[in-house]
This record gives sequence, structure tokens and C-alpha cells, in this order.
Amino acid sequence: MTDSPYPDPAVTASPRWLPSLVWIVPLVAALIGLSLVVQAVRQKGPTIFVSFATAEGIEPGKTKVKFRNVDIGAVTALRLSEDRKGVIAEIDLDKQAEAFASADSRFWVVRPRLAGSGISGLGTLLSGAYIGVDGGQSEESRDAFTGLEEPPVVSPDAPGRRFVLRAKDIGSLDVGSPVFFRRIQVGHVESFKLEMDGQQIALGVFVKSPYDDFVTPDTRFWHASGLDLRLDSSGIKLQTQSVASILMGGVAFETPSGATEIAAEGTTFGLSGDRDDALKAPDGDPITIVVRFSGSVRGLAVGAAVDFRGVRIGYVQSIRIAYDTKTDTYNAPVVMVVYPDRLHGMAPLVGDPRHRAADLVRRGLRAQLRTGSLLTGQVYVALDFFADAPPARLRAAEGDLPELPAMPGEMEEIQQQVRAIVKKVNAIPFDAIGTEVQTALVRVNATLKHLDSLSTTAQKDILPEMREALKTITQTLAGDAPMQQDTRAALRALTDAARALTSLADGLDQRPESLLRGKKETSP
Repeated sequence: MTDSPYPDPAVTASPRWLPSLVWIVPLVAALIGLSLVVQAVRQKGPTIFVSFATAEGIEPGKTKVKFRNVDIGAVTALRLSEDRKGVIAEIDLDKQAEAFASADSRFWVVRPRLAGSGISGLGTLLSGAYIGVDGGQSEESRDAFTGLEEPPVVSPDAPGRRFVLRAKDIGSLDVGSPVFFRRIQVGHVESFKLEMDGQQIALGVFVKSPYDDFVTPDTRFWHASGLDLRLDSSGIKLQTQSVASILMGGVAFETPSGATEIAAEGTTFGLSGDRDDALKAPDGDPITIVVRFSGSVRGLAVGAAVDFRGVRIGYVQSIRIAYDTKTDTYNAPVVMVVYPDRLHGMAPLVGDPRHRAADLVRRGLRAQLRTGSLLTGQVYVALDFFADAPPARLRAAEGDLPELPAMPGEMEEIQQQVRAIVKKVNAIPFDAIGTEVQTALVRVNATLKHLDSLSTTAQKDILPEMREALKTITQTLAGDAPMQQDTRAALRALTDAARALTSLADGLDQRPESLLRGKKETSP
């Protein structure tokens, strides 16, 4: 041991290290953060991608995903699609919303809209747009969806059934238009699309329970849109379902009594233009016939009725003017579509031989124009048997169509009768009658001169009586005598009346509505 002025140091063991209280706070914060991360991971649901046509109203980090107004997720990112025809929203769903990632779920942007079902989304004016979701029922899950441009009208789990209607045009219908049964709103129009052939439109309709039980295979659907106003040969018709149908259109249906079978889901029906067309009996195969009218067809329009003794059996398809080289005159060939099933006995007009049709024509079957409504001035084609019809036969027209003979119309008959009266009045020989009267007077004067040459005694006995008779005759036949004046006045009145009847018939033929509206005044 070396000598040292300093004493040897004392070596002692150091005490065990204890953590400082300063580290407790960050440690607790780290534990809390870790627990929050674990909880967030455990509560995080699937991430899905929904494509939309536009990003209007969608903001990452702000736009929520809601179901029945409950938040179930949020939009975390937004980007353009690869083809740049739309946008893709990345959505993180909550853990409890995993079921909304099913393959048949539907997504759409909720914003203020004015559609056929009314005004929706007004609440988003203050809170902002959000993404609505309609959960599907499929067990298959997926992460990519195509968003709807319009919100669905009916939830897929709503009780009821869906059907398909086929129509030639959509009219005033739109998605959300109501469906009526006995004027009660029982469903909505969900969708519509044009068929591949471009000839028809397929509409998807939903009828809610329990009204869907009234839809059978025999149910008839028709347009109940707006105001159905008709002006035809039957007069004025106005039909509507409700104020809602006037504003947004609608569909109505009716089931024949006695039908018990319920239509299956997805059954296809035809959509008629109105109730009358929907409820009429099936027409069967139509036939086409031609009638040539020699007179005016003013007031006859395409679509006018063709009836047989009050029963409508067809309609007018076309009207034109043709020149007949044989008679050097013009006529009006009217092509008509007739449904034989509506009237038994008309079916023999189809095909060869046509002996039955020819027999009907021989018995007096003719076509005639008749006034259907004085208010509208429209006429229709009436088929009937005429006992006094001139002999005729059934012949083939252009295109081998059967051609029925025609009878003069009602106005033509009136004109012919008036012309016949005027002709008879004009045939009276008024000039000859006057000449004969003058000849008679000359003879009377000659007789008087002969009497003057008789003896005085005979003159005294005969002349007074003869002069008195002559005076009476002269007064009667004088030009200003009352009888002669009354006769001439009566003949003039008869001629004026016949002329007035002719003018009236011609005027009614041109303007039949003048019976109600009166004669239109002309400015000087």
C-alpha cells in the first residue's frame, strides 16, 4: 500500500433505481392512445368504394353515410374514375354496419330534389348533403358499388310485390308517380326503360301489401295521368283520379269481379291509354275494309268510331281523296279497322270465299256517315241494313281489301229532299196558268157580245144575271184581287221556304256546330 496523503475512499453499493413521477403522465397517455387505437381498429368496419356520376355535395371527411338518419360511416377520400366519366367515393363503414356491404345494397346522394314523388331532401339545405343507403338482403359481400342517380322510391324490404307494365309511351309518368286502386294510392312507379326494339317502354311498379292481393292475372292497368279530356263523336269526356295524378301523373288498375288467383311477383301487364280501353273485352284479330263516300267527309277524322246500331266495332284508320276515271268524279276512300269478335256475323268479311259477306250486302248492309255530336261537329261511320238501298255487291278495292257500298249521309239526304221540293215547285207552270186565265176572259167577253145581240126580252131575262156573274169572276181573277194576291203570295212564300231550306242544308253541311253557336257575324 503506497503512502498517500489522502485517506482511502470508502466504496458502498448504490441504491436501486426508482422511476420519476414525471414519466407517469406520458405513460398513461400512451396507454390511453393505444387503447383508443385498439378500440378504433375493433370498431372499424369494411371499406367500400361507391362510384357516382358527379361529386356534387360530397366532401371527404365531412360527408356522412346515414341509414334511417343514423350515421353508419363517412367518406374518407374522393377521386376520379379511371375512365374519367365519374367519381369514386371511398367510404369507411362502422363495425355495426358490416351488413350494408352486401351485394344488393344501394347508395345514393341525398340532396334537395323535385321529382314525381314530390319534394325531398329539404333537410340537407342546412346540414349539407349526405349519402343514403338501403341495405340489401344478400349474403354475398362486396366492396365496389355503383351509386344511384335517383333515390329509390320503395325500400326493398317493404311488404308488397313488384310488377312490370308495358306501354307504347310513358305519357306524364315519372319515377315516383302514384299507383291507384279504387282511387286509393297503393304504390308507386319505381323505374322505366325503353325496350331493345324501341317499340315499347317497360315500367316497374310496386304495390304495397295488402293491396297487392287484389292484383290477379286478369287485372287491367291504365294511364290515370293528369286530365283526360276528350272531344269526339260521343261528346265531351273528362276523367281524372285525384289532384296528385293531375300534378304528377299516375297509374290505376282494376280487377274483374270473381277473380281469386293472385298474380306472381314480376308478372307483366299491358298499360292501356284509359279506363275504357283497359276494361273492354279482348278484340281478337282485326280486319280492314274500305268504304268510298261520294259526298263530303267533313267532320270525319282518323280514329273516329265505326259502329253497328250503337255498338262500336272499329275505328277509322285513314281518309283520302281519289279520282275515279270511270265516272270522272272524286270520292273519298275511308279505310276502317273492324274487330269481328265484337259483332258476330262480320267475320266472313275476311278471306275467300266471301259469300256470307256478299249476302249481307245483298240484304242491304251499307256504310253511312252520321253526326255524332252537334257540339263538336264530328261524324262517325255507321254500318246498318237499309231496306230501300239500291242493289249493290261486295267488291275488292285496292290491295284486295273488301269494299262495302255506301249510302248518302244524313245531311246529304236532307239536301236531296229539299232539292226535290224545290224542283217540284219550279215545275209548276205558272205562266201557262196565267195564259189560260186570260184565254178564259177573252171567251167570256165574246159570250157577252153574243148576248148583246139577242132580243131585248132575252137580254132583260139573262143579262142582269150574266153581268153579275161576270162581275164576280172579274173581281176574283183581277190582278189585285185578294184571292189572286193570296195565291201569288203563297207561291212566293213556298219558293222562299224551299230556297231557305236549301241554304240551311248547305250551311249545316259546312258548319253543323252553328246550331249551338249561332251564325258567325261577318265584319263589313
